[in-house]
Amino acid sequence: MKRKYTYAALLLFLIASVSLIVLKYSGSVKAEPTVYPLLPRAAIAPDSKEWLKVKEEAYKLQQQITANPNDAKSLTQLATLYIQEARVTGNYAYYDKASMKLVENALQMDSTNLEALVLKSLLYLSQHHFAEGLEMAQHARNINPYNAFVYGVCVDGNVEMGNYDSAVADADKMLSIRPDIRSYSRASYLREIYGDYKGAIEAMQMAVSAGAPGVEATEWSRVQLGHLYENTGEMKYAEMHYSIALQERPGYAYALAGMARVASSEKDYKKALAYLQQADSSVNDFAIKEAIADTYRSMGEQQKAEAIDKAVITSMTKEAASGNTDASLGHYVDRELAYAYLQVNDKDNALKHAMLEYNRRPDNIDVNECLAWVYYNRGEYDKALTHIKTALKTNSKNPTLLCRAGLIFAKAGDKIVAKATLQNALMSNPNIPEALKMQSLGALQTL
Repeated sequence: MKRKYTYAALLLFLIASVSLIVLKYSGSVKAEPTVYPLLPRAAIAPDSKEWLKVKEEAYKLQQQITANPNDAKSLTQLATLYIQEARVTGNYAYYDKASMKLVENALQMDSTNLEALVLKSLLYLSQHHFAEGLEMAQHARNINPYNAFVYGVCVDGNVEMGNYDSAVADADKMLSIRPDIRSYSRASYLREIYGDYKGAIEAMQMAVSAGAPGVEATEWSRVQLGHLYENTGEMKYAEMHYSIALQERPGYAYALAGMARVASSEKDYKKALAYLQQADSSVNDFAIKEAIADTYRSMGEQQKAEAIDKAVITSMTKEAASGNTDASLGHYVDRELAYAYLQVNDKDNALKHAMLEYNRRPDNIDVNECLAWVYYNRGEYDKALTHIKTALKTNSKNPTLLCRAGLIFAKAGDKIVAKATLQNALMSNPNIPEALKMQSLGALQTL
């Protein structure tokens, strides 16, 4: 996951904690069903051991809810399972709505139900309603200040809102209560944010070791470990971890995307495209579609790339519209839209969406990086400089960020800082997007 990892991705690790629970199948969908049914997964064998277990457990929970609609435990368990199914399939639009209905039903019976409050916070975060998610998590923490997972959700919310000191404090508390895959992965991300790649790798290795092989949360952590190695230029280690993830969880989309990045770094774009198309067949993720477009660009097939970019923008725009009209649910994707519009050279819409995201969370370093890059592409270098300085406030060593920062410093006239920043970005030859790397190398030669 942007970060996306994607986020995705980025926000993909926000819900790593629910990965050991599985889901249930039930009857037909009505206009407003009491319990939404489990949907078939794409590109998966119908007799897959995991999928059979998912359907069995989901069926059991749905039967319990049908028999007793006031069974709060079953409501929250099924909501948790649907949150995990959204993570596995990328179908957040459907499963977040289904989960929110279950959680709201549980909260109607008991507004202090801790599990339901935490799940509602997760759903807000999943939909990029970060301020609301953080507020809900803090409310849950006030009810039970000794629950490790509550602190984890607070970490996630504080990171997204740019409250990094608070995120560190919450992560330390979470680790002191329960050191496990959830707390180690969050510690890793915070270390990465603060520029400590060695510490981030160590923490993510601990996260992987703490998880059960083949479980989605474990393999997600393994993929993040691979991505950390990518950012430090250690592509052999990155490829190794992506390969292990695919052995433990065959067809895992994010490991396939990692293998595609490895192939692209070797300029084997046909191989990269094959990996990405396989990943795209099993999960709905804009970041993977954009990676396909980037790969077509690298292959010189600009028309195919632009067609994908426009289709992604259309889909994202629908999600952004839902986020603006639904106060409780609807995915904000304005930062992602800003980057997508830059790909098709629509700088006005890129600025519009970057500003929408900035106005929601002006202290977040990723949001400031996005806005700075939009201003850079518009030739507004003084404004770009202001926001890139904010993006660098945690001393992040992310090579893509540093490349963008170096280019902005150069255009703003600070050649000494520009040269040092670009050299730092390119020092270990990390896996930076090819166009950005070439632009950075070209600028470095002139400084």
